[in-house]
Amino acid sequence: MAKPCILIGAPIDSGQKNAGCLMGPAAYRVAGISRTLEDLGRSVTDRGDIVPAAPVPVTVANAAVHSLPETIAWTAALSAAVEEAMREGFPIVMGGDHSLALGSVAGVAAHAKAAGRPLFLLWLDAHSDFHTLETTESGNLHGTPVAYIAGRDGFGPFPPFPAPIPAERICLFGIRSVDPAEHAALLRHDIAINDMRVLDERGIVAPLSEFLDRVRAENGLLHVSLDVDFLDPSIAPAVGTTVPGGATFREAHLAMELLHESGLVTSLDLVELNPFLDDRGRTARLMVDLVASLMGRKVFDRPTRSFG
Repeated sequence: MAKPCILIGAPIDSGQKNAGCLMGPAAYRVAGISRTLEDLGRSVTDRGDIVPAAPVPVTVANAAVHSLPETIAWTAALSAAVEEAMREGFPIVMGGDHSLALGSVAGVAAHAKAAGRPLFLLWLDAHSDFHTLETTESGNLHGTPVAYIAGRDGFGPFPPFPAPIPAERICLFGIRSVDPAEHAALLRHDIAINDMRVLDERGIVAPLSEFLDRVRAENGLLHVSLDVDFLDPSIAPAVGTTVPGGATFREAHLAMELLHESGLVTSLDLVELNPFLDDRGRTARLMVDLVASLMGRKVFDRPTRSFG
């Protein structure tokens, strides 16, 4: 029997400077995420939006870093909420900017450690998000989660990550924007990097299947973090970090269908949706449709949408 889906709202906006991601959880609800999951036969519990503790003042040497106390508070709150949800079902964290993954993946990692199972991470994103507090030039903490998750130094003010994920268990998929400092650091780690050049040459199926085979071989848990900017901005405009050349509608659905067929996914982030930048809910609806594909809806089950 499929685990119940547990929706967790994370209206976090502190990881970047384009206001609006805090409206993301509400947009997913308006776009019908609960009803969509229920129509697929899944039990759904919506636990509402997380409310973090009051931020504790803290500073770091890098003056560019902003909203650090708020992001640390969100990290602690989300880690606790997701760890609890992992014991009870399939958590879907609705963001909110990508800094939420600092906490969501920490919660999944704590659960995996307690269960004695390896954790794998599939990062569907235009960016590698491999900065530390020391290397980020923008100061935007949504560009740091993969580094934190992989156990890189430079996160002193944050709670220690429960069990850093070894580089060989991390797959960056759809990457097409990497800063020089991130590029240099990635060369020192054995992270699977499937940028859009790789996907252009090999397609979606081969590289994704190879990663899923490794998850299966080790009886791992798989956390998927889906950023709106994984998608091409022509079909998903509601994100403040658009990068041309992203996944097409069919490529994105194919990835979700393969993930469903694998039966390996155990938790999910939906991040960087900024409804203020959307076109009549177009991006929110597409993201909900992708969740439906991840949960088993096929092409011939998909309703025709009207935007007139």
